[in-house]
Amino acid sequence: MTLLPIVGRELRVAARRRGTYWNRTLTAFVAIALTAVLLLLATREPTKEIGKMLFSMLSGLFFLTSFLAGIRYTADCLSEEKREGTLGLLFLTDLKGYDVVFGKLAATSLNAFYGLMSILPVMAIPLLLGGVSVNEFWRMALVLANTMFFSLAIGMFASSINRSARKAMAATFALLLLVNAGPPSVGAYVAYANRLNAVPEQYLLSSAGYSYTLAFDQFYRTQASQFLWSVLLTHGMGWLFLAFANIGARRAWQDRPAGAARLRWRERWLQWSYGNTSERRAFRTRRLDRNPCFWLGGRHRLKPMLVWGILGVLGCCWFWAYLKWKDDWLNEATYVFTAVLLHTMLKLWAASEACQKFGADRRSGALELLLSTPLTVREVLRGQMLSLRRQFLAPVAAVVAVDFVFMFAGYSQVSVSGGSFWTWFCLAGISSFVADIYTLCWTGMWLGLTSKHINRATGATVVRVLVLPWLALGGMLLAISVLELWRHVDDSEYFILGSWFALGILNDLVFCLWARARLLGRLRTVATERYSPSRSWIGRWSRRREPGASAMPPVMAQ
Repeated sequence: MTLLPIVGRELRVAARRRGTYWNRTLTAFVAIALTAVLLLLATREPTKEIGKMLFSMLSGLFFLTSFLAGIRYTADCLSEEKREGTLGLLFLTDLKGYDVVFGKLAATSLNAFYGLMSILPVMAIPLLLGGVSVNEFWRMALVLANTMFFSLAIGMFASSINRSARKAMAATFALLLLVNAGPPSVGAYVAYANRLNAVPEQYLLSSAGYSYTLAFDQFYRTQASQFLWSVLLTHGMGWLFLAFANIGARRAWQDRPAGAARLRWRERWLQWSYGNTSERRAFRTRRLDRNPCFWLGGRHRLKPMLVWGILGVLGCCWFWAYLKWKDDWLNEATYVFTAVLLHTMLKLWAASEACQKFGADRRSGALELLLSTPLTVREVLRGQMLSLRRQFLAPVAAVVAVDFVFMFAGYSQVSVSGGSFWTWFCLAGISSFVADIYTLCWTGMWLGLTSKHINRATGATVVRVLVLPWLALGGMLLAISVLELWRHVDDSEYFILGSWFALGILNDLVFCLWARARLLGRLRTVATERYSPSRSWIGRWSRRREPGASAMPPVMAQ
């Protein structure tokens, strides 16, 4: 029998996929562009300092992407097979659990591995500038590969015990935080209670961030053994999670009858989520007259409560920090950090919820049935927006109110000359926050409708609405630095703030109108179509450039 047959098959399929090569090329291009920007912005620094700074920033960014690789690549691989009913078919053959686990791991993580290989030559550029040793570079490469393997293994385990893509992604993120931040938090509490100068190292060994820190020469010289044990422990936990995924894949695919206790808990959960019979009837009466789709999408009453619960926990943590540090906690840095945290959390949450509804209804066929009723497309879209507004409008308003409190509090603390910039900075952040939330809802609905995977639709939504303006701003600042146009700018702070705000609002306007027009014009058509592999504009261009490429439409060409 062939060893790991699914691995060989998946690798052959991935080798023929255009996306495999485009992902590697684009990753290297982004790394090179980022390196060029950093080099141009630090031309006045000594060469060795530039090398150290460049290596630290590149390694930190790539460490973060490696740490989150499990959420992106493996969190939904086995759960998708369970939802489609194909995982059980694999176990009807003589395949073992590890065959399936390693096969899916090879299929989903190949792009991540290729991306890591493409950025390592870029990370070696600081070796030519000085300030970075060869051993330091290879230790960092080892840490990045080990962290990626650990994250992918946790994603495999979370995917083996869940059927929902969102639950698998949330479980992956929670496990990553628990393993990497849980023991260090306990160690910090022990150090605080015993009045120690530092956290005991045994609490830090399980954290991938600890091995990343020790990879630098200044820490490795005195803590080489701790670095080795941290890398070995992280690697061993990765194999342990793969073993758990093997057990979960063999046992979790079967449908087992629910017991009496499980049925009771399920009934309680339904009552908590939707209310009892009288509450559901009253909610249905109120919402059906307003919009049937609003009733259909807004029945889950725990969703708004969960948003408020998370905001309440964060508020309690903030006030605990205020009681601990008193006036030292009340400063502009705290205000900005709190606002960025709240804004980012709500934006990502809104994008995830917007992508969820239409995608799930299209896969189940409910959307096609809904559109066969006398409801118009505008009424369907209005009902979905009303359900999103029910979940996020009040929390967004509360966060905006907190932003204004921070604005007035910070204005009283800054100098007279800095008060004007602080006010404009806060107003720009508040306006961009509201515009981003609205755009994420429309863009998420369209991409969730047209994408097969909810997590990919969420990522694509976030990149288009939140990441693209920052890339445009970085490109513009790079062009200004190359052309030496800063001498023509009177106030660089106001110029950068205004450029960021204008690019963000323009990006929101373009994608909001684009998604809304697509939904109004093509919702009925897309709801009745089967999923087909989407191709980017680069792929379409390369297809047309191939000799002998068919000019017929895709359906006729097949």
